[in-house]
Amino acid sequence: MLIGKKSTIGLDIGSRYLKVAQVDVGKDGYELSLFSMLPVERDVIGDGLVLNKTKLVDSLKALMSQAGIKKAEAVIGLSGHSAVITKVIKIPLITEEELGLNIKYEAEQYIPFDIKDVNIDFEILGQDSEEDGMMDVMLVAVKKSVMSDYVDVVQQAGLTPVVVDVDSFAIGNVYEVNYGFPDKKNIALVNIGASKTNISILRKGLPVFMRDTAIGSNYHTEALERTLNISKEAAERVKLGEAAEGISVDSVREIINGASDEIYAEIYRSFEYFRSSVGDEDINGIVLSGGAALISGFAHLMSERLGIPVEVADVLKKIHKSERLAVNEIAPITAVAVGLAMRRSGDRQ
Repeated sequence: MLIGKKSTIGLDIGSRYLKVAQVDVGKDGYELSLFSMLPVERDVIGDGLVLNKTKLVDSLKALMSQAGIKKAEAVIGLSGHSAVITKVIKIPLITEEELGLNIKYEAEQYIPFDIKDVNIDFEILGQDSEEDGMMDVMLVAVKKSVMSDYVDVVQQAGLTPVVVDVDSFAIGNVYEVNYGFPDKKNIALVNIGASKTNISILRKGLPVFMRDTAIGSNYHTEALERTLNISKEAAERVKLGEAAEGISVDSVREIINGASDEIYAEIYRSFEYFRSSVGDEDINGIVLSGGAALISGFAHLMSERLGIPVEVADVLKKIHKSERLAVNEIAPITAVAVGLAMRRSGDRQ
C-alpha cells in the first residue's frame, strides 16, 4: 500500500532494526494497517544515541521505500539511560499550571545533566495515597542534543516529526488497549531489544517506576558468536531456533540460557530497586515484549529465575490488523512502533 497523503506513523529506531507502523482508528477500535522493518548496520545507533547520521538517514529512506510511504507525520520514541531520564517524584499539591511554571526548579534536584541542556515534560499521576498534601508526578527529561539528532535524521528522510515520545510510554499504550488496568496489581512491562531493556512498572495502571538498562538480546548473539565461533548473522539465526550443521541444540540452549541469566540478573536488580523505593511491594506479573520474547524458552526461564509469572505480550489481542499483514509470529517486536503509532499530531509531547 502506497501512502501518498500525510498519515501518522510510529517509528521505532533501534540498534538492530528500524520498524514502522501505522494504526488507524475506526468504529471497531484500533487497526494495524501497516508494519515494516529493516535491519540497520552496527554502530549506527548505540545506547539510544545516533552515532552515524548519514547511514541512519539512508536506512530510514530505504525503510520508507520498502513500506510504500512517500510522506508522513512521524511519532518517534526515545530511550536509553544516556539520553532519557524518567522518575516519579513527590511534590506538594499544586495545579498543573503552577507545576508547569516551576518544573525546572523541581527537576534540577533529580536530573544529572545541566538543566539548560534538557527538554523537560511531566505528567501528574495523582494525589499521594500515603502522604497528605503531596502528589506523584512523572518527570521526563531528554537531552536536547539527542532529540535534535533524531528530529534531524527523520526530517532528512522526508518525514515530518510531530511527537517525540518515550519507548516505555508507547509500550504502556499497547498494554492499556489490550489488557486494561487491574485495580490493585503491580505489573512490570519489560521490553528487551537488541542493546537495551525498558522496564516500566504500573500500579493500578499508572507508571510508578521506569528504568532503561544497556543490556539486551545482543548478549545472546555475542555469546553464540564467541562460543561457537560463528558469524554474527549465523548467531542471530541460531538464536531464533534455526538449525546449523555441526551445532547441537543442547549446546545452543546452554549458551542462550547462560546469556539469559545475565539479563534476568539486571532485571532483578531493577525490581529490587523498585521494591526498596516503594516499601517492598510485590510485582504480580511481567508482560514481556521485544526481540527476546521470540527466543524459545526465554519467557518460561525468566519466570523461573525471577519467581514471577511472565506472559509474552499479545500486542494484537484487541488491535485488529489488516489481513495482508503477516505479523502474528513476530508481534512482540512490534510493541514500541505500534504504541507510538497510536499517538497523533497535537498530542502533548
